Amino acid sequence: MHKLLLVEDDPALQFTILTALEAKGYAVDAVSTTGEAMARLAGSSYPIVISDIYIDERTGLDVLQAAKRNDPGCAVILMTGRGTMETVMAATRGGVFDYIAKPFDLDVILNAVERALGSRNGGEDEVEEEELPETEMIGNSPAMVEIYKIVARVAPTDATVILEGETGTGKELIARMIWRNSRRANQTFQIVDCGSIAPTLLESELFGAMRGAFTGADRDRIGVFEAANRGTVLLDEIGEIEPNFQLALLRFLEGREVRPVGSSRPKEVDVRVICATNRDLQQLVDDGKFREDLWYRLNTVRISIPPLCERRGDIPPLVRFFVNKYNGRYGREVKLMESGIRVLQDYTWPGNVRQLQHLVERLTILADRIDADAVRNALTVMESRDKPVETLADAEEEQIRRVLSATGGNKSKAAQILGIERKTLYRKLERMKL
Repeated sequence: MHKLLLVEDDPALQFTILTALEAKGYAVDAVSTTGEAMARLAGSSYPIVISDIYIDERTGLDVLQAAKRNDPGCAVILMTGRGTMETVMAATRGGVFDYIAKPFDLDVILNAVERALGSRNGGEDEVEEEELPETEMIGNSPAMVEIYKIVARVAPTDATVILEGETGTGKELIARMIWRNSRRANQTFQIVDCGSIAPTLLESELFGAMRGAFTGADRDRIGVFEAANRGTVLLDEIGEIEPNFQLALLRFLEGREVRPVGSSRPKEVDVRVICATNRDLQQLVDDGKFREDLWYRLNTVRISIPPLCERRGDIPPLVRFFVNKYNGRYGREVKLMESGIRVLQDYTWPGNVRQLQHLVERLTILADRIDADAVRNALTVMESRDKPVETLADAEEEQIRRVLSATGGNKSKAAQILGIERKTLYRKLERMKL
């Protein structure tokens, strides 16, 4: 039986929490002052301490500090009806396990205790630490190994390469691998997002323009191809370019000459071109939307990157890599659990590796450990973003529900994420009848 320490000066609330915890089989020492709490902590060790913040001349932050000093592994859950950003930050820095805003449902406190015990007792296996090799691309599935083999052969050449794959599969990373392992590695690498540049401006962006060539051209402008001379250019989203520009690009690839808009003299440039697309270019050719001769010219070496759902074996090393990355970036020590890995491997990942990376970053910031429950909550928030709403009030209510779900009902964390005060959140919850 686990013995817990409860510090609450409100007799009615203390009795309510005590009764609920004992009904779940916990042994509870309940006290009403910080002095009593300090004495109990000095005399014995508790796996979990539940404390109000504002008690007497000292606060729950003092209880937190004493509990951690006595047992660094102690999980401290703080409760308050008058929390501030300063107390939340102080509690977080002090190593609080959870921070619960009053009033709350008893299920919230019981759930927090269960999570705390699971975290302390190792209720499930943590993913074993594994030293990851220094690499530009994470993934050791057969499909990725085949891609590495192609990259190793094509990188030393100047061949044009086209990278195909869904959004977020890592096309830019592979383009950089080709560049870094080529004879042009010491020269510039530039990326042009063809889909984000207006068709009328794409030609001047790549080939340059002379002063007065069009409205607004008040000076000579060097294009990307000339600026990247002896280097490498990645043309991202190549499937979005207009038919008129497709011919200009074909002529450049065949002659390696640029003619700035408004100029009659071509210039020779030495540039390696890598193209990337998330569209089926062969289908675009069949539909008459992409020049067949340009497609043949681009398709010297073709690398197709499979979606993440087709290489699920790459998910565990990717997750470990991202957890280590964001733990270091944010000064966190979030644990990665086997149950979390299993849920991540079962997901479809329509946004591929980029979506996985963003989810792990979110979990590393908000969670203490990445287990099945944390992943499911985060996925619920992520998936609900596409739900249509009818009014601004509906959108606000939906966002509040998402954040509360992501924080496990922790209103203090929810208010912090939403960027509002807790009392403002309470008013909105009251209006929403939550």
